[in-house]
Amino acid sequence: MSRRITVRQAHTPSRSSKRSDQAPPSSRLGHRTGMVIRRPRRSRRSAACPRIAPTAMALWSSTKMPTPASSSGPTRMLFLLHGEDSFRTRLRLGELAAALLEGAATTPADLSTLAEPRLGAQLGITRHDARFDSPDAIMLSGQAQGLFDAVDETRVVIVDHAEALKDLALIASFPREAALVLVSVERLSTGRSRRGARGKPSNAPAANLLDAVEAAGGSVERIERLAPVDVARWITARARVHAVRFDAEAISTLAAAVGSDTERVEQEIRKLGAYAGDETVTALDVRTLVSGAIEADVFELTQAVVRKDARTAVATLERLLADGNAVQQILALLLWQFRVLLFASAMRSNADAERMAKAIRSSPFAIQRATAFARRVTRPDVVRAYEAIYATDQVIKTGRAESDVAALLLCVLDLCGVANADLRDMLLVEAPRR
Repeated sequence: MSRRITVRQAHTPSRSSKRSDQAPPSSRLGHRTGMVIRRPRRSRRSAACPRIAPTAMALWSSTKMPTPASSSGPTRMLFLLHGEDSFRTRLRLGELAAALLEGAATTPADLSTLAEPRLGAQLGITRHDARFDSPDAIMLSGQAQGLFDAVDETRVVIVDHAEALKDLALIASFPREAALVLVSVERLSTGRSRRGARGKPSNAPAANLLDAVEAAGGSVERIERLAPVDVARWITARARVHAVRFDAEAISTLAAAVGSDTERVEQEIRKLGAYAGDETVTALDVRTLVSGAIEADVFELTQAVVRKDARTAVATLERLLADGNAVQQILALLLWQFRVLLFASAMRSNADAERMAKAIRSSPFAIQRATAFARRVTRPDVVRAYEAIYATDQVIKTGRAESDVAALLLCVLDLCGVANADLRDMLLVEAPRR
């Protein structure tokens, strides 16, 4: 008798049933594959290994943001350096760029003690010229990391001739993780923009470079020219940087020759240091190598004339002649010094000094230096000096004097107020025939 064997059929769940009621929990890899992969069971933690909480992680940033030196400092890495002293501006630019790259404080130090920077040798710095580069190119430098820049290094973008920047909106929209340093080697005015800003709405675009930087939370630094009283101290400090020794007379002679032109001061110190070697630079070295040193001696001669100090004036004149200076050269410089005194007597402010310096093709330093002595000179005194110098020039050219040196000596004595030294009477005499 055959026996029938039946197999128990598997129960097929309906689609409406929940997955959690039918299958044990499985990993995502087993989803829709028909396989059931059980998750591994976690072993029981021993008493020797206590449970450790997860480490708190902060958002990682590839940029080091320097902290302002004080609460009143700039809220962004945005700086504007402007002024007419190109060399001191360059020193401050090198100091500022190095501080930004290192994440240090950006407070300015004593510029006279800094070495001249080499910005082209530093990684992380990109330079643009606003006269030729477009605002888009400048913006791209702030957004893109340089090819050789470190990943965690601050990007410093320097824009020279920033007064020529075509789009001031670039300043406010520049990336905050990059530093923007604007440089303008000229004096930027603020008065007109301040008066005009009173009636403007708060969302109005900035009218000039200064307003744009301040509105964006940046810092503005104005680097002034050296005052005449600070030139000698600057020369002393720069000579110490270059390890060149000067005596006191050499420093005063160089200061009188080059004035507040710090770029030229740097060049002359290097030249004098190469000439003197390990020796001390003397006033004679300055007069020999520095062009314009004779002007300082003639200015000393003019001071003695204004003081009516005939003894000092004659001694200075003899030194000028002994150094090999021509009579006509000394006479021309003496005339020029009285012209400077004439303009300096009318000076009322530093702006007047700059305007007058351009009018007579001189320097503001020469005008300011002559201001103290210009108070002793009246307009009739200058007219009288013009007449004496003109008479001396005519006497020399027509051969009325025994020698050119004698004529120049009489002119100096006449300017000092010595009696019977007036050469104007000799113009009334017929010139000798030769």
